[in-house]
Amino acid sequence: MKLYNTLTRTLEDFTPQDKNHVKIYTCGPTVYSYAHIGNFTSYIYWDLLLRTLKMNGYTPYRVLNFTDVGHLTSDSDDGEDKMEKGARREGKTVWEIAEHYEEAFLKDYRALNLLAPDKIAKATDYIAQDINLINTLTEKGYTYEIPDGVYYDTSKFAAYPDFARLNLDHQKAGARVAINSDKKNPEDFALWKFIQPGENHAMRWDYLDRPGYPGWHIECSAIIHTELGETIDIHTGGIDHIPVHHTNEIAQSEAAYGKRLSNYWLHCNHITIDGEKVSKSLGNTYTLDELSAKGFSPLDFKLWVLQGHYQSERNFSFTDLAAAKSRRLSWRNKIAAEMQLSAGEDFAESILAATSDNLNSAEAFALIDRHNLDIGTWRFVDDLFGLGLMDSITEPTAAQKQLIADREQARKDKDFQKADAIRDQLAAENITVLDTSDGPIWQYLA
Repeated sequence: MKLYNTLTRTLEDFTPQDKNHVKIYTCGPTVYSYAHIGNFTSYIYWDLLLRTLKMNGYTPYRVLNFTDVGHLTSDSDDGEDKMEKGARREGKTVWEIAEHYEEAFLKDYRALNLLAPDKIAKATDYIAQDINLINTLTEKGYTYEIPDGVYYDTSKFAAYPDFARLNLDHQKAGARVAINSDKKNPEDFALWKFIQPGENHAMRWDYLDRPGYPGWHIECSAIIHTELGETIDIHTGGIDHIPVHHTNEIAQSEAAYGKRLSNYWLHCNHITIDGEKVSKSLGNTYTLDELSAKGFSPLDFKLWVLQGHYQSERNFSFTDLAAAKSRRLSWRNKIAAEMQLSAGEDFAESILAATSDNLNSAEAFALIDRHNLDIGTWRFVDDLFGLGLMDSITEPTAAQKQLIADREQARKDKDFQKADAIRDQLAAENITVLDTSDGPIWQYLA
């Protein structure tokens, strides 16, 4: 199995530390609003990663975090906490906001038929671990305190720019005025934020005898260390995490524990709408419920995502989503035909070879379209991509089968008026009939 490793910028053979316990961490949602299709794109790709690992004989163990404190609106160290923003918007407490949007996320997650994480880790459950990690970094000389919080001194970690290949001299030269003039270096980041006089922040914990809350980046390092250990096999996220969030995770974890954080880093690209990144701040998002209201199943969207490669930027349109819906219907009808004719072949090995080559689902889909698959391969396809194909196939009822037989007899009798009437009756029940050299076979209309 090969994966593109952001750490080395190369396609590498995947070699886990322990085949029977592949440790994976996925950066999860900030639960202050409904997740949109851009958010779910990454989870769809990482679902394929998990399924492909399992098909190759590995046993993955994955942790997914929920950020329910500390993620500020600037994605760095400035602005309002997104949870506070959500609470103010809806007139609820931050705890109510977190619970509501956690449940909403998991409802959509299940609707996409995504494999459940082995562990869901909420940031607010790891405050003590955050503080212990900050204390470790302080003892090792990596932190300093300024009026608004405790910060990580990136100049103390020589490898800081390596992961994202940052040009820090260029960044410093281009920074006219640092957003926080108390910081030693523009790229230094908050490990802990102190609540300022007059600041309304409902989530608060005492640290250094002052109320405050963790920075955004610290939670992932603390959760990984607690739940998965010092070095994991695979860390996943979006490409927007590379220059800040994941760079900061590496700095924290490797400075504290002296070991590589992750052996493999996988990053998926954005989807866009009209050439712009899908983003709540731009107001160009769609939720799965909004797609459903337009007649599209969450699994139609999942298939659309998997038609492309996780490293490629994709532009979303309803025209393309409709094409994906038609493709999924075509596959369901191919399964229905195979159930009746048993004329397909076993192509499971070739399909797995495609996804094992850096999750190349597009090539796997091309193989599926080009070949006539047997039922065993279709079951394999469903297990590999989680598209709910087999579960959506229902045998016609006895009454419908009788109608199909009656239509065939009417055609033989050249009573085409009766045959057409039966066709219309079946169509009202979402069934059509194809007349083939092997006899009539039933198919779905939608």
